[in-house]
Amino acid sequence: MNVNKNINILSLNIWLVTIVALISLIVFVGGLTRLTESGLSITVWEVFKGLLPPLNLQEWNNYFNEYKKIPEYKLLNIGMTLQEFKTIFYWEYAHRLLARFIAIISIIPLIYFSIKHKGFLINYKKYFFLFFLIVFQGFIGWYMVNSGLDKNIDVSHFRLAVHLSIALFILSLSLWFLFDLNKIKKFKIKLPSKLTLVILYLIVFQIVLGALLAGLNGGLIYNTWPDMNGSFLPTDSSLNDYFSVNVLSDPSIIQFFHRITAYLLFFLIIFLNIFYFKLKLDLKTLLFFDAAILIQIIFGIVTLLSGVMIEYASLHQMGSIIVLSSYLYIYYKNT
Repeated sequence: MNVNKNINILSLNIWLVTIVALISLIVFVGGLTRLTESGLSITVWEVFKGLLPPLNLQEWNNYFNEYKKIPEYKLLNIGMTLQEFKTIFYWEYAHRLLARFIAIISIIPLIYFSIKHKGFLINYKKYFFLFFLIVFQGFIGWYMVNSGLDKNIDVSHFRLAVHLSIALFILSLSLWFLFDLNKIKKFKIKLPSKLTLVILYLIVFQIVLGALLAGLNGGLIYNTWPDMNGSFLPTDSSLNDYFSVNVLSDPSIIQFFHRITAYLLFFLIIFLNIFYFKLKLDLKTLLFFDAAILIQIIFGIVTLLSGVMIEYASLHQMGSIIVLSSYLYIYYKNT
């Protein structure tokens, strides 16, 4: 078994793969929590107290009564029954419970490795940064939820985008550490660095636009493709709106940007394929990425045309993780 600097590399691999899998899972659960409008069902931030769900009617009523105080209940869900409340409660509860589990998994193995293996802190201290990011993500999660408890019926779409972005950054950093740990072979002949970097930026930008769109419920408008209700541009926005300080709060324009970014990415990826063939690079990673992009495009269109049915929307969000992860592998090999 391979050993490097007194630490079992297999153990680190298992730990990093677990982190990647758990972050992917929580993004999926978080997306469903958003799609089912469940994120505001727990109105307090419980670090330890909320480990168990309500165990009796009195505890359920306490949570439900607190939910009745916020605008989402008063303006959207007034008259909701306790049984209906339990459904949205359990989505948010699962999301928070999983977040706690990730925090534990991100630190306990590192403490164990630090005690058991000499030199671990010197050679692998960068892994502790993942734990600090995960803890920070917990604060951001509550900061996001808090934005929907006072005057709004939804959380801030900006805070939602930040919350998702940090999750994807943790995922990407975990993958990068995994590639480094396994000494993934890099390309001997490099792809154009500007092209690969622009594609990476656009993938990240596209995911952020998707989060903003979700936060604004922007997928519920202009449910046609390739046009926007018969027009190339959204008809409810003027040219001045594109230069307004509130442009990122306009769901129609955000949906338009989301579409345009997808088209731009598609054409740049065609150029990426051309360079792959021209340089005679290994096509396995490229074909996997191409397949992920194609499936993501299909689910994006179907999600839009269906009026954001939960099944398609959740698969579309998971697709973004696969696209980002598969491209990150290509980008790593080109660095």
